[in-house]
Amino acid sequence: MRALLIWMMLAGAALGQSAEVRPGEIELTVTVEDVGTFPEAGPLTGEMVLVTIHGVYRRHIARERLEQPELEGFAWMQLGQDHWYETRERGQPVKNFRRRMALFAEEPGPVEIGAFTHHLTLIDENDDWFDHDLASEPVTVQVAEAPGDARWWFPVRRLVVTDSWSNAPDQLAPGAGVLRIVRVAATGAAPQMIPPMPDLRSPTGLVFAHPEQRLVELSPEGPVSVAFWRWTIQPGNGVSAITEPMEFDWYDTAERQPRRVRIGAQRVAYAAPIAAVPAPGKAGTVRAGLSLGAFGAALAVGLVALLWGRRWARPGFADPLRWQVRRAARAGDLAALRRAGAALARQGRSSPASQRAMAELDAALFGKGAARPDPRALAHALLARPTDTDG
Repeated sequence: MRALLIWMMLAGAALGQSAEVRPGEIELTVTVEDVGTFPEAGPLTGEMVLVTIHGVYRRHIARERLEQPELEGFAWMQLGQDHWYETRERGQPVKNFRRRMALFAEEPGPVEIGAFTHHLTLIDENDDWFDHDLASEPVTVQVAEAPGDARWWFPVRRLVVTDSWSNAPDQLAPGAGVLRIVRVAATGAAPQMIPPMPDLRSPTGLVFAHPEQRLVELSPEGPVSVAFWRWTIQPGNGVSAITEPMEFDWYDTAERQPRRVRIGAQRVAYAAPIAAVPAPGKAGTVRAGLSLGAFGAALAVGLVALLWGRRWARPGFADPLRWQVRRAARAGDLAALRRAGAALARQGRSSPASQRAMAELDAALFGKGAARPDPRALAHALLARPTDTDG
């Protein structure tokens, strides 16, 4: 009986490795995650859409390569490396492949996620290799238009804002300054989607803004983009100063609600009044007053951003100029649309379609009697890839 079972298993394995790939032996699917969390109209433009590419392979694979579609109409990011793992069906091992991606639709309307193609080299019953391509079915996502009244469109699943100081801001040593760091962590957003660093104002204080730092971390919930906003502040009158509050808007995609972050005012003061304010000509006076802890914090932020910068570049993902084009189109601002299009052209990213769009913008802005063009159609043309042709 045992010999019969072994013979049947060997025969089944040999049959399974034939040169004919039968239906159900290998599968490749693309699934949009959390579909139930989106409203009936679909995700909003710029809102993160998580996608899983899952392959199931019930036969031996010698080599493999997954070809990704162009994903036209999406900015995208791959969430980590491809993952291979094994499951069992009826006692037999089955290979599984998984890739997770975060997509951000650039325009409203139906947007198609094209077919992924897995180029496989399989093994037949004679141990010969042969090539076989496995393609997923395209998936269409209906995308809703973002609200046009937002000052800065910033849709995220979760937002955490922290406000920290290098030392007690109202207990400074005479002549010292204090480093303020605001950390903005957004789950489900690209770094370029975070609003620009605000101007920190103080009527009676000296404020020195440091270069903004941005990075991105990967998590199972999607990318977590982090921005560090930093200022060194010193009372300008030898006694104290008040920093004005700051605020920015964001859209909570979990609760489907617009929200506003307010970073409160803060008093910055010396522990005891000083006789005179340091002369403006003495460079480095404020920075010299920073504690070693503050310097270390600033250095750490810079190093993190520098190290991450080597990993950050990802083709097609959340280009800030492309976001400016889309934002200007949503607002109907032809002048801003032309500025963003010109910036793209200066970087060598022009196409025949974008050149025609720039000519149409020039006619509308500087010509006489020209009809007002459709900003969304112009944006679509400006964002055409340099490799796109008219055929």
